[in-house]
Amino acid sequence: MSTAGVAIGEAARRSGVKVPTIRYYEQVGLLPEPPRTDGNRRLYQKGDVRRLAFIRHARELGFDVDSIRALLELQDNPTQSCATADSIARARLVEVEQRIASLLALKTELERMVTGCEHGRVDECRVIEILADHGKCLHEHH
Repeated sequence: MSTAGVAIGEAARRSGVKVPTIRYYEQVGLLPEPPRTDGNRRLYQKGDVRRLAFIRHARELGFDVDSIRALLELQDNPTQSCATADSIARARLVEVEQRIASLLALKTELERMVTGCEHGRVDECRVIEILADHGKCLHEHH
């Protein structure tokens, strides 16, 4: 990458982040707006591309924009304690564990519906019956 930087399309290709998403990250303050050429084209530096890859990876792991912002602030000030980063990651882990529990309950309910299906008429269909009456579900939240 030259010291002059690369255009947004090339930054997108190198980071794996789509062009409209890069613009969005600039709007919400996750990525500082880069300098522009005389023709008003953005020029991204190597650090910008690394930052975009960091954001992309954090998004893939399900971190929300506010958490990513906090993690980026920590990355920008590396002499701080990592307790905040740990706390953010632990909170995300709890969310993932709750989602897994919810998905397992959903799986159990769907298996029960399918197992109860006798391939008869719709008025006797267990799938339709359970979908029509949430009270017949084994789990309240799924």
